[in-house]
Amino acid sequence: MNDVMVELAKDQPHVTFVKLEAEAVPEVSEKYEITSVPTFLFFKNSQKIDRLDGAHAPELTKRVQRHASSTSFAAASNSAPKEDLNERLKKLINAAPCMLFMKGSPQEPRCGFSRQTVDILNKHNIKFSSFDILSDEEVRQGLKTFSNWPTYPQFYVKGDLVGGLDILKEMESSGELDQICPKTQNLEERLKALINKAPVVLFMKGNKEMAKCGFSRQILEIMNSAGVGYETFDILEDEEVRQGLKTYSNWPTYPQLYVKGELVGGLDIVKELKESGELISVLKGEQ
Repeated sequence: MNDVMVELAKDQPHVTFVKLEAEAVPEVSEKYEITSVPTFLFFKNSQKIDRLDGAHAPELTKRVQRHASSTSFAAASNSAPKEDLNERLKKLINAAPCMLFMKGSPQEPRCGFSRQTVDILNKHNIKFSSFDILSDEEVRQGLKTFSNWPTYPQFYVKGDLVGGLDILKEMESSGELDQICPKTQNLEERLKALINKAPVVLFMKGNKEMAKCGFSRQILEIMNSAGVGYETFDILEDEEVRQGLKTYSNWPTYPQLYVKGELVGGLDIVKELKESGELISVLKGEQ
């Protein structure tokens, strides 16, 4: 569908096309009830006039052509403030302890250099996240300037640029690579550690200071009113945890509340506990 959007943009130069990552702008996703991707929203004069859910290229083309027949058509490019590119790049390179900016994905590298880099990291059992620079031209060009490194792949550890494939090969030969990169931790062990990092742990979208969905906002209000200390984990910051915890706990939605390493439940359960007067004793581990 990205390719379809590119072609439509060529055919309809007077139409503005904007691509947003749903989880990067949760307030927009919540406002427009985005429940699956891709979802296409159509705006005219800053008002939403249509939507299309799912990857239906012929239907998307038809609707764009129909709405574009009006010369006053304009996508709401200002419907959400555009994040400063440098700030976005900082967030991306710090999205995980080890970040690889590459062509394609670790499962499907789209150039030989990226494939070799992935092979080296996997060979050394290094845990890393990746970003496909072919999916975002702004990031692809901006990161070259930001890091003063003109080629890809680019490998970062704790927000600092290590270098490209040649540097990684040198570090592999010298033994430095194993010293600077964290090893892959078994996911189940990691989840156990996370749910036991405090007596009460809330896995949510956002954090104590800013919830990023309505359900998380509601459970924060209830937790704060209870007056019992708790820690939070933002599942939007870690896709591995977000997906893995659903299976680990056999609980498909968020937020999820844990007390002494045991799952209590989500928002509905917490509401019931509050209404029955049991919440504080549960949070204190008395039940």
